[in-house]
Amino acid sequence: MSYIEAVVLGLVQGLAEFLPISSSGHLALLQQWFGIKEDSVLLFAVLLHVGTLISVFIVYWKDIWELIVELFLTIKDLCTGKGLRLEERPVRKLGVMIIVATIPTGIIGLLFNDFFNGLYNSVIPIGAGLIITGFLLLIAEKTGHSTRGIKQMNYRNALFIGTIQGIAIWPGISRSGSTLFGSLMCNLDRKFAVKFVFLISIPSILGSAILEAPDAIKSGMAGTDMGPVIAGMAVAAISGFVAIKTMIKIVSDKKLSYFSYYVWLLGAIVIGYGIFFA
Repeated sequence: MSYIEAVVLGLVQGLAEFLPISSSGHLALLQQWFGIKEDSVLLFAVLLHVGTLISVFIVYWKDIWELIVELFLTIKDLCTGKGLRLEERPVRKLGVMIIVATIPTGIIGLLFNDFFNGLYNSVIPIGAGLIITGFLLLIAEKTGHSTRGIKQMNYRNALFIGTIQGIAIWPGISRSGSTLFGSLMCNLDRKFAVKFVFLISIPSILGSAILEAPDAIKSGMAGTDMGPVIAGMAVAAISGFVAIKTMIKIVSDKKLSYFSYYVWLLGAIVIGYGIFFA
């Protein structure tokens, strides 16, 4: 893998992971374009996930630190018989909701992993996923006028958002776009919805990397120059940081429809290519 290929893949991973345009779909298309076999870059793909995780930790480090501290306080309260006390402690409730949302995502990922992986054999499912993403974004833009935050959020909301996130394993369906759609359909405040979307991406991305790790380690990177790999990972972290900051502003300004037009156009091109040329 050349430096150019690694940097381009890292850039796309970082931007598309958090902008609502589907990183899985874009990376699959780029790998076909560059002629890169998936088995040869499995470990590189895992490291790109690590790069994007770094960007989430940088942007939301205060929230993540509060969640870590609250975890130990929760254990203390449970051991002393005080209970969860979720309504008294918003940060604790946020942590619980992240866990609850992760459960359906993990179940869907484990049960249907082979099915979703099979969709990468053709570009047509990727194009279909991109078009679906466009409609989800358009709906999301017209919702989310509530001020409901973590105090008003309930378990049904978390389960619904987590289920939508699980479905986004389909290549071409944006994880950030679909979970934002789910959050706004639950009538959550837009600013809180964006934060929740990115915080639940941590266990999702980490889980995906863990699932891919055994095959990635088995395939290894023998003979691969680590320079491009490190460059791609660094670019993924930097572009991910920019994408998160951009996404926060875009959601607040209600400009998600711009991405709808992009993924619709790309999806139509990909499906057309799959039908007539692939």
